[in-house]
Amino acid sequence: MPRAILHVDLDAFYASVEQRDRPELRGKPVIVGGHPTRGVVVAASYEARPFGVRSAMPMAQAVRRAPQAIVVPPRFEAYVAASERVFAIFESVTPLVEPLSLDEAFLDVGGSVRLFGPPAEIARRIRGRIAAEVGLTASAGIAAVKFVAKIASDLAKPNGQLEVPADETVAFLAPLPVGRLWGVGPKTEAVLRALGLRTIGDIAATDPARLERRLGIAGRELWELSRGIDEREVVPDRQARSVGAEDTFEEDLSGMEALRPRIHSQALRVGRRLRRAGLRARAVQLKVKFGDFRLVTRRTTLEEPTDDGQTIYRAALGLLERLAPLQPVRLTGVAGQEVTAEAGQLGLFAAGPRPADRLNAALDRLADRFGRAAVTTADLAEADADEDPDRPRRP
Repeated sequence: MPRAILHVDLDAFYASVEQRDRPELRGKPVIVGGHPTRGVVVAASYEARPFGVRSAMPMAQAVRRAPQAIVVPPRFEAYVAASERVFAIFESVTPLVEPLSLDEAFLDVGGSVRLFGPPAEIARRIRGRIAAEVGLTASAGIAAVKFVAKIASDLAKPNGQLEVPADETVAFLAPLPVGRLWGVGPKTEAVLRALGLRTIGDIAATDPARLERRLGIAGRELWELSRGIDEREVVPDRQARSVGAEDTFEEDLSGMEALRPRIHSQALRVGRRLRRAGLRARAVQLKVKFGDFRLVTRRTTLEEPTDDGQTIYRAALGLLERLAPLQPVRLTGVAGQEVTAEAGQLGLFAAGPRPADRLNAALDRLADRFGRAAVTTADLAEADADEDPDRPRRP
């Protein structure tokens, strides 16, 4: 039986959260970003996109293209809160959920068909719940292959879904441009075009040995993808023996001041997820992907297992400071590794709950009752303001 893989992607996520929370913004062009004359666009609503506004565009250029657009500063804690509600919906359908960022994931729903119906019906159920419970729209792609499901969800946007039956995969891919394939950036696309290959169907019809001579092992991989051959599984955190959180930024970030609150937010999310699962982590890993797609990971072992987000943050921040990234960064991730359900070795005399444990329990109760943004830290509140010069600052 063919695999049943969904790629679910929230539509214009950051901008949609702003429109959800501020009804006066609905139906209007919205740009999420910094000051209108500096910084870059973090996200643009669908109403702003016909004017040519895109993420990572300089704000001054975006405002010139869409002078009637409403500019709002990012609120990252609000986006994290919405993301966690969406992922809870995913996990209610299948345990096989592979997060890609705050707003998208792969789901293997092959084992859920008996409970919830065909994959297309599962996708409709998920999208309906996201709309009803979180107030956002999502698009979904359904396929037997991960990257085909991703392409399908892109083509279904906004607020739609597209299913590609397994036996129609090659025909579906054939007319698409080569840039749709995983691993094809501007340089590889130029090589393929020099070979006369402009569509995925052109690659599928080519002798793979020819591609290998020009591109090495990557040439064989592209040929296999063009034929719908991709055995990569959906890999949830639990299979990796770690609990993590990572984000791909809408714009590359530079400097420690920009990166610290992102690492802090990720570490706090890891701590919450560990506590929710009754787990502790012995090691912390930091992942950094640069603007040129170079990936670096660093890891440290803690003195004792922890589920405390602040402890995880201090460890991750130490790794970041030693790395001292000088290039722009497009992704960061924090993970608790060597995960265990044991609370650690007990001392001779039993100790009561630590202050951090009591604080975390209280914060978890507040978050469960009033939402993620009910209590936050100063640096995350400042990150949410993101260059807004009119927002009052703490003394």
